[in-house]
Amino acid sequence: MNAPFKTDTLPTWRLDDLYADREDPRIAADLAEAERLNGELAKLEGAFVAARGEPAKLGELIDRAIDLYEKATNAMWAVGSYAALAASTARDDPAWSKFEANLRARTSQIASLTLFFTLELNQLEDGELEAALDAHPAAQRWRPWLRRVRAGRPHELSADLEKLLLDKAPAVANWSRLSDETLAKLSAKVGRETLTLPELLNRMSDPDAARRKQAAAALAKALEERTSTLALCLNTLAFEKQVEDRWRKYASPAASRHLANEVDAEAVEALEAAVVEGYESVSHRYYALKARAMGKTCLDHWDRNAPLDTAAPRTYSWDEARGMVLESFQALAPRFADTAQTFFNQPWIDARPRPGKQSGAYSHSVTAEKHPYVFMNYMGERRDVLTLAHELGHAVHQTLCRPLGTLLADTPLTLAETASIFGEGLVFEKLLAEATPAERRGLLAGKIEDGINTVVRQIAFHRFETKFHAARAEGELSPEEIGSLWLEVMAESLGPAIRFDEGYRHYWAYISHFVHAPFYVYAYAFGDLLVRALMEKRREDPEGFAPLYEQLLAAGGTKTYVEALAPFGLDPRKKEFWAAGVRQLERLVDEFDALVP
Repeated sequence: MNAPFKTDTLPTWRLDDLYADREDPRIAADLAEAERLNGELAKLEGAFVAARGEPAKLGELIDRAIDLYEKATNAMWAVGSYAALAASTARDDPAWSKFEANLRARTSQIASLTLFFTLELNQLEDGELEAALDAHPAAQRWRPWLRRVRAGRPHELSADLEKLLLDKAPAVANWSRLSDETLAKLSAKVGRETLTLPELLNRMSDPDAARRKQAAAALAKALEERTSTLALCLNTLAFEKQVEDRWRKYASPAASRHLANEVDAEAVEALEAAVVEGYESVSHRYYALKARAMGKTCLDHWDRNAPLDTAAPRTYSWDEARGMVLESFQALAPRFADTAQTFFNQPWIDARPRPGKQSGAYSHSVTAEKHPYVFMNYMGERRDVLTLAHELGHAVHQTLCRPLGTLLADTPLTLAETASIFGEGLVFEKLLAEATPAERRGLLAGKIEDGINTVVRQIAFHRFETKFHAARAEGELSPEEIGSLWLEVMAESLGPAIRFDEGYRHYWAYISHFVHAPFYVYAYAFGDLLVRALMEKRREDPEGFAPLYEQLLAAGGTKTYVEALAPFGLDPRKKEFWAAGVRQLERLVDEFDALVP
């Protein structure tokens, strides 16, 4: 790894404010309480349809039932979150994987008791539901949750089929578990060192080209040795998805994700079109400029995120990173900094890389009754500082909307990335403002590369998934066929200035989103370009912006993305909205161009 400081001094979280360990009796107690609550709700089966002609009675029933449903959800999610959090730092420990899998099966059984609930609510007509909410005003707070439930109405199956899918879901989830465990156990020899997946990826931004090349080759070989397993996981889950999508009558493989995100397919298509049109002026042009800056005609793929200078890149201690994040959040509004500070004061962040810990980063909200936890692999580089800001942005967002309760705080992915990317942007502004003229070119390069990775590359991932799922409809794809699709899409997005070797065809295999959350990836581009629009609004009126922004975050999932952005005068359903964000990336490339001899 590149970071010169010792990572064993970095924080790890403590989960004992959830549960002490796998044997904690509170786990069994919470599962029993969830089962009791769902049993109470199950007694109401048939009552909603029976009361459809009595608005006041129906409204009271709906209010009481959703309250029971949320309380049961809190109990199940707390236990499930504990298992997922603990297992994510111990993917090499079979006991945690077994615990997580068993809990998944148990909570699935408990949830099946109330499977009827949303199905029965969706038997009601819109007028009947509205009359019930009008007659019992206390139930009106659940409107946003009901809106989501009603959106899935055209795609629901019979109660028996829904129960079958729910019962078999834990077994299906073992394919993603197998993928996770395979990648967590991945290591490769690089010189005298043995590096994990996060360390290999980090090494490819090393200032030494030979070390980058070594890491790239080692990663390619390690992935190639595992592609038969990883391709089987991806193929199997894609087939499972095809079957369910067909039964639910979804128009496309991405349609269920659009529904979950409460976003129109047309908006995503407009986003994709705007980004693809910007390939040439953003990524193609930038990588050609970077190659020139590095004295090359083109870049090998392991040079894509390489620093421009051969000197070791500046590293940041944990204390420096914390200071930058808190100062940047303070400049936006004190409440954001105060909330983030709590995560440093408490053992709620796990930043230390170690064997068995999975790669990546996230902020897990748990439930509205608990606090979030932040997970990352901190290695001291500029992008790690930005990742810390990103995940703490999520954590602040999740904290601000906790008063809504778990069901209403749950935010669609298209808005869930807003605070995280905004947090990154605030820290970058601070880095750039404090940079010397000599540092400015490197910072601009880093910012452009972050934009390409978040916008261009994620839309390329989306296009790869679209092509893969279309091809999978005709039959299983071999690792070689998957690799060919990957190379085709990556070449299109990154342009002729990036040279791919044969080993790069295996790199699709470490992108866990393809397995865990099909078509999740466009949300990153959606969030990035949306945040660019919001940051422009902040520049126009800093004082007026902060209260509106806090209201957006505190609203959680109670508003659609169109409603949430209306106070800022923004309409993301128009292609021009996305094209304006792409043009901001182009302007950064213009600035970089002026600094390249």
